[in-house]
Amino acid sequence: MKKIMIHITLKEGVLDPQGKAVQGSLNTLGYDAVQEVRVGKYMELFVEESADIEQQIEDMCAKLLANPVIENYQYTVEEGVTQ
Repeated sequence: MKKIMIHITLKEGVLDPQGKAVQGSLNTLGYDAVQEVRVGKYMELFVEESADIEQQIEDMCAKLLANPVIENYQYTVEEGVTQ
């Protein structure tokens, strides 16, 4: 079994209203040093061994998990994971 760790973030220049809300709340709590917050997503997938796993991950991200128009994604594959 493999563990796939996927990080999805908004592309540069895309407005992040959720990040702005978090930044405002942090500033209200006195954390004035926080100048910008960008909110993203993190996912873990546990998948069976497959010869074309990299292509499958690319397809999953492009078709469902991320919006390639406004989001970037990166992933790592951890080998030999037991659940």
